[in-house]
Amino acid sequence: MSEDFKLFRVERQDHVATITIDRADRRNALTPEMLVCLREIAESMRGDGVTRAVIIRGEGTDFSVGADIERMGGEAPPVAVMRRVAQNGALMIRAIREIHQPTICLVRGVATGGGACIASACDFRIGTPDARIGYGEAKLGINLMWHALPLAIQTVGLSRAKRMVMTGELFASDTMLDWGFLDEIAPDGEAEERAMQMAQYYAALPPVAVQMIKRSANAWAGALDQAVMHADADQWLLATRTEDFREAIVAFREKRPGNFTGD
Repeated sequence: MSEDFKLFRVERQDHVATITIDRADRRNALTPEMLVCLREIAESMRGDGVTRAVIIRGEGTDFSVGADIERMGGEAPPVAVMRRVAQNGALMIRAIREIHQPTICLVRGVATGGGACIASACDFRIGTPDARIGYGEAKLGINLMWHALPLAIQTVGLSRAKRMVMTGELFASDTMLDWGFLDEIAPDGEAEERAMQMAQYYAALPPVAVQMIKRSANAWAGALDQAVMHADADQWLLATRTEDFREAIVAFREKRPGNFTGD
């Protein structure tokens, strides 16, 4: 088993499985290798006849700050290799979306970029009062990829999704509840229990009917997703070759605003 699998925990309580991103020392930042691991964990749920609901959570103070930016901006591999690696995020999100059982994401602290994408791929989301959610890619001069844009639109609507994705800002939990991204807010000390209660509620329902309804609803809502978003990895490859991207990475590391020119 890859060492990267150690950055996840899968625990089971009766008919509920909990997947934990366990990289709290890096605020659960996601590496390319972790995307492959999470995809395989999600796909393993297909053959799980005992689990009837799944919770996805992050260890520590934050759900996930998204892609590990410290891994960006170095010497790039060949384009063909980069393109294949860039598609791993979309495959991971699709695997989470296609988990047969109802999925509940517990969002504590920051969920941005890839973290927000994982949350949007789940069926339901519970946040803590300190939750802050957004898609920060635009601030790095890159597009939102992983086929996550349709999920953002389906979750909060077109105008609000544009606002979230274009600005890259983090939005507070009460705003996310009002916009429909969060289904509810639970006090931090009660959030784990509330997520388990919700999972147990869905686990107690007739599993065949519930899972068929989920798959049909997702198929209807995302009927054109793959066709429309097939090139988002290629858009990302183009964006990473701009001066604005290089400036954004340097500005992030120097903790200053970027000076963007459109080049």
